[in-house]
Amino acid sequence: MPQKLPELANVVKLKYVKLGYQYLVNHFLTFFLVAISIVLIRSGPDDIATLRKYFQFDFIHISCSSFLIMSISTLYFMSRPRPVYLVDYSCFKPPVTCRVPFSTFMEHSKMNLSTEPKSVEFQMRILERSGLGEETCLPPAIHYIPPTPSMDAARKEAEMVIFQSMDTLLKKTGLNPKDIDILIVNCSLFSPTPSLSAMVINHYKLRSNIKSFNLSGMGCSAGLISVDLARDLLQVHPNLNAVVISTEIITPNYYQGKERSMLLPNCLFRMGGAAILLSNRGSDRKRAKYRLLHVVRTHKGSDDKAYKCVFQEEDPQGKPGISLSKELMVIAGEALKSNITAIGPLVLPASEQLLFLISLIVRKFLNPKWKPYIPDFKQAFEHFCIHAGGRAVIDELQKNLQLSGEHVEASRMTLHRFGNTSSSSLWYELSYIEAKGRMKKGDRIWQIAFGSGFKCNSAAWKCNKSIDIPTDGAWSDCIDRYPVHIPEVVKL
Repeated sequence: MPQKLPELANVVKLKYVKLGYQYLVNHFLTFFLVAISIVLIRSGPDDIATLRKYFQFDFIHISCSSFLIMSISTLYFMSRPRPVYLVDYSCFKPPVTCRVPFSTFMEHSKMNLSTEPKSVEFQMRILERSGLGEETCLPPAIHYIPPTPSMDAARKEAEMVIFQSMDTLLKKTGLNPKDIDILIVNCSLFSPTPSLSAMVINHYKLRSNIKSFNLSGMGCSAGLISVDLARDLLQVHPNLNAVVISTEIITPNYYQGKERSMLLPNCLFRMGGAAILLSNRGSDRKRAKYRLLHVVRTHKGSDDKAYKCVFQEEDPQGKPGISLSKELMVIAGEALKSNITAIGPLVLPASEQLLFLISLIVRKFLNPKWKPYIPDFKQAFEHFCIHAGGRAVIDELQKNLQLSGEHVEASRMTLHRFGNTSSSSLWYELSYIEAKGRMKKGDRIWQIAFGSGFKCNSAAWKCNKSIDIPTDGAWSDCIDRYPVHIPEVVKL
């Protein structure tokens, strides 16, 4: 025991050395200006006269310099991107009648797959380790025995999710539907004709000249792709607002066969949706909750490769597969690495950027086996919203980004309460942080989403004002019970 004390002391010393290094590098400009001021204060009259004589210019030099400074300043302010604000958002809250406890799910599974006991066992093992709770919801059509995933039932689910989310958003923001300038709806696997965006336009009697987009086939990361599209449109068109609706319709995609890789989504995906109001209007600056800082999109690997390795058929003991394929995690890791490389210079303080640059140079020119430096993103963000795609995804990101349990609490609790709601999960996580009263003015948020392809998209936001604990919303009736302990295995 005494031998460990020196090691602990060394750790403490290294901690203070790192803190000192970060403070010095991040405030280098301040220290430099203070040093210059001290030199000028301590200088004598003769030194100051010499300095003035050295920097003395004639009228032409002064005029040219002033014109150059004014031109550069004008060009800079004109080329600056328009600020994009997140005024408010709402998350769909499924009705209690759609709740699917583990016992109900397994009972229906046994009835629907009565001739496939191994498939039933596989689903049970997935569910035991999924991190989901007893209150997740499936659409009404899936509660029938056997399920009735018809086109009509799928549209009814879409109307339930989208219209409730929109109604709540309009009520919270006081927005008149006629004032919506841009509408973007993303739903990956359900893409009917007429489109979901047309359904929204028709239901709310939106303007005929609205800029409307319907995105499909882009997986769970499509929510941030929609935000990126809205940002691009708001950069081109001044004084507009945009509504983004993110959802995934479960009804037509519920699998009733015995292919295990197709049964996996049945265990993880649940009902969910969100509606978000974005604006570039100066009048919305004060009432907006957040300001968009950056959106970064990266794509690694092929769609076919990612699709084939989503599922690990068997473990080394020959038991039914219960985990994501290691190859998939490698692809996801590559996508995350590319995203970190892209967003790092935009958000990290100078101290972390310098260490990352040194590590990159060493690996590139001196030693390719040198361990890459993972930046400390806790220096750049106070809150993290990691897509609640599954327990393994959250575990890997927590490990790779060296995050604490509190940093990933919103992701784990969202997975437990609502399941994998695809592209809308990030908004349930943000809502969780607000419901806990943790969002303060100036806080920065990093949303990280994974999707098909394999895509890794992320968005950085800054909180405009301290947000009061909401009295309504998706978490209003259960936030007092969270966080809850989630065991590694729930025996069914």
